[in-house]
Amino acid sequence: MTDDVGGLSRRDLVRVGTGFAVAKMLGLRPAAGEATGPGASRIVLVRRIEALDDEEKPVPDVLHDMLNEAVEALFDVQSSDVAWRGLINPDDVVGIKSNVWSHLRTPVGLEEALRQEVLSVGVKPSDVAVDDRGVRENPVFERATALINVRPMRTHHWSGLGTCLKNLIMFVPRPPEYHDDACAPLGALWKLPQVEGKIRLNILVMLTPQFHGVGPHSFSREFVWPYYGLIVGTDPVAVDATGARIIQARRNLYFGEERPISPRPHHIVYADTRYGLGNSDPERIELIRLGATEGSLI
Repeated sequence: MTDDVGGLSRRDLVRVGTGFAVAKMLGLRPAAGEATGPGASRIVLVRRIEALDDEEKPVPDVLHDMLNEAVEALFDVQSSDVAWRGLINPDDVVGIKSNVWSHLRTPVGLEEALRQEVLSVGVKPSDVAVDDRGVRENPVFERATALINVRPMRTHHWSGLGTCLKNLIMFVPRPPEYHDDACAPLGALWKLPQVEGKIRLNILVMLTPQFHGVGPHSFSREFVWPYYGLIVGTDPVAVDATGARIIQARRNLYFGEERPISPRPHHIVYADTRYGLGNSDPERIELIRLGATEGSLI
């Protein structure tokens, strides 16, 4: 018998347990509970079954609602309008850094929802752009004062996982220069002049994440599953570390044994310990959960 979320059996959910083993495999300390103390990074996991239609295609209106639910919870406000006005100023120039990988791209509906919210704050249409591979030549990104970082989670041949941290690699002219040691230097991207201090929000799309791949640019429908979620936060390390724990848990369930992500996505931990970009330790992450809970794997 399976539950209503992701086709997981209740026995599977028990096997996942509290995620202690998963955190250990990722090089993270086991979580003793939800973090709430000083220095903790707050992130939001929002999941809605109706975010995907019967063909597992994203539903734009639902995604927009999920986005606004998440920012309200992230900043503990009663209105998404208040949250967005706290994130973006009317005189900002805003680049929305997306990801257009053909097999698992950022949903167009989510890109449009972000654009609409930025415009609703009072930003001029000419001061907003959505881009991925052209960010270095895009005139809006060239003069951007604020960036929003949004991409789907997937396994990756060089970095172990394609994450929010990795999503900025298009800001450099030669991305392969960051591939050494399973992309350990990715945190350095966040120190680039065109990026540093500008990222206002990170959104890891977990609607149909890819949990396994073999070789460069690998994709198979067998290795994606409906998770129906978004992970949202201002700390990219905490967002990615949480997404990584979910991917690892799904791998363990699918393969019926501990099957570590390969290569190990240690760029997430290094973004914390080497580059000081945020918290990778689950004990320092305050996870707020909204919506569906069954099958959350975390």
